Amino acid sequence: MVNWFKHEFGLREQRLAKETGVEPEDLFNDLVRSVPPGSQGLVLQPYWSPGLRHPGPEARGAIIGFSDVHTRAHLYRAILEGLAYALREGKERTEKRAKTTIDQVRIAGGGSQSDAAMQLTADVFGLPVSRPHLYEASGLGAAINAAVGVGIYTDHHSALKAMTRLGDTFNPDPKAHAIYEPLYNEIYLRMYKRLKPFYKAMQEITLPSN
Repeated sequence: MVNWFKHEFGLREQRLAKETGVEPEDLFNDLVRSVPPGSQGLVLQPYWSPGLRHPGPEARGAIIGFSDVHTRAHLYRAILEGLAYALREGKERTEKRAKTTIDQVRIAGGGSQSDAAMQLTADVFGLPVSRPHLYEASGLGAAINAAVGVGIYTDHHSALKAMTRLGDTFNPDPKAHAIYEPLYNEIYLRMYKRLKPFYKAMQEITLPSN
């Protein structure tokens, strides 16, 4: 979804990054920071790809709350917020199934390179969010397996201790979290159930069976 936005709406930042020699991510971070938490009422459900159970195969992406105050910066922040809401929902489902409490969050991969996205995620979760010292965590995992396999370390615990460490940690802003909490509980969590009948109707109308 982030790549979709950057491809469709982020050409200005990508061109400016080339012209000025700065990292494109820095300019996209500025785009996020130009909009207040909650994107002034713009809420996104990030079901760009359907699921199997929740959401079901009929699911679509949805954005509600548009008004004339909203810009592409609001849309970009709403995408990141929607992804964070979805991750939080997954975290809460995991806690319920595992009957345990998650009190810290780790983020790796491309999204972890964005300070703005990391802070936003901490604010949505209301928890400290950290990234590893390397954002390519899958490559690091492969290296750890190889190190154990060739005998550099006797077990994975030893390899993990020697080869991994935390990078930056982002703590939630209480004021931002106070905005996200009702948006998540009262709006986001209710969207799929309310919109599900419309998604099914869309399938029947636009994808008729042969």
